[in-house]
Amino acid sequence: MLLAYVVFQVPNSVNTTFLTMIIAIQIYFLVRSIDKTNREISGFLSSIKYDDFTTTYPTHGRGQSMNELYNEFNNVIKKFREIRADKEANYHYFRTIVQHVGIGLITFNKLGDIQIINSSAKKLIGIESITNIFELSKVSAKLVESLVKLKTGGSALIELTNEGNRTQLSVYVIELVLRGEEFKLVSIQNIQSELEEKEMEAWQNLIRVLTHEIMNSVTPLSSLAATVEENLVDNIEDDVPIEKEELEDIYLAVQTIKRRSEGLIRFVSDFRNLTRIPEPKLQEIEVQKVLDHISLLLKHEIAAKGIDFRLKIEPKGLMFNIDKELIDQVLINLLQNAIHALDENDGDKMIILNAFINEYGRPTLTIRDNGVGIDEEALGKIFIPFFTTKKQGSGIGLSLSKQIMRKHGGAITVKSVMNEGTEFTLRF
Repeated sequence: MLLAYVVFQVPNSVNTTFLTMIIAIQIYFLVRSIDKTNREISGFLSSIKYDDFTTTYPTHGRGQSMNELYNEFNNVIKKFREIRADKEANYHYFRTIVQHVGIGLITFNKLGDIQIINSSAKKLIGIESITNIFELSKVSAKLVESLVKLKTGGSALIELTNEGNRTQLSVYVIELVLRGEEFKLVSIQNIQSELEEKEMEAWQNLIRVLTHEIMNSVTPLSSLAATVEENLVDNIEDDVPIEKEELEDIYLAVQTIKRRSEGLIRFVSDFRNLTRIPEPKLQEIEVQKVLDHISLLLKHEIAAKGIDFRLKIEPKGLMFNIDKELIDQVLINLLQNAIHALDENDGDKMIILNAFINEYGRPTLTIRDNGVGIDEEALGKIFIPFFTTKKQGSGIGLSLSKQIMRKHGGAITVKSVMNEGTEFTLRF
């Protein structure tokens, strides 16, 4: 305004030049001040971007507005410095926990690059250092294959031999996505001692049952053989002809020995069959056809005993990926058990066969009856080979069914209440 006044009201070249110079100098310092402020704001943002929180800004002698701006800069940098310190403290805290936890933990990305591997994992696998998961191929190719192929919730049992010591590792995998990058978190546990304990328990149970069955057959055989031998020796030593009554006794004894021997042979044959279950030939098949076939096989027996047989399939057209022949064997075993359980039931007799998809998305079959039930002591042993609560039972039906379900990648479970009934569940 002063320059305009001088130019138009008091024309004077000296004053005009002087005022123009002053205005130019003011514009220069104004642009310089704005540029400096912009550079300082840019530097402040760069510090945040690159996690450099060592910079401080003066809060005095720069004018009130600039002092307030710099003061806020310092507060923000201080806050970020505290957040980073907390973050680093938490990181070291959790890293320490991961390194000291008893379970082996490994995280790696899609390329196999390892981010975290704790000391327990190194000890279990038998390595000192590793940067990529594929380096474990020299330890176990199967372990690497499992780690790469397993998806969330997948597990595998891997056997390793290190310095002559055999180790059974249970591997469990979870998939994670962090900042758009896929990772896998692997937990590894040594279950060798647990397996050995369970194996010993299984052997003890099997030996107990085998001993019981064999002794039941061999003891009377030995006794009868001794009796026959005694009679024959007496007659031979005394050179006395064998009378008809004695011959009949010997004949009955020999018949009994024959029957018991045949029973023992069948028992051994059952045991051999239990160890020769074929690998299932899986195919997609409509469960309705499977259950209709089983129902037809047992139709007359069910009708003769007055059993109310109910079949429910939800949804219609439900498909199972199974070996039909093997699953037929399982279902026949379970339904026969249910029918026999109803023999002592004086009231209404009912068997319900239900096929559906459970809450975890797995095809499931349940066989439920309202029979006498299974007592708690027997309930924990019914899957042991040759254990049976039936007088005429072989004791291999349920153990055979369990093995067939395991070969299908599934499981069989049971729950029972005395005098209310029993329910077997097949999960595929």
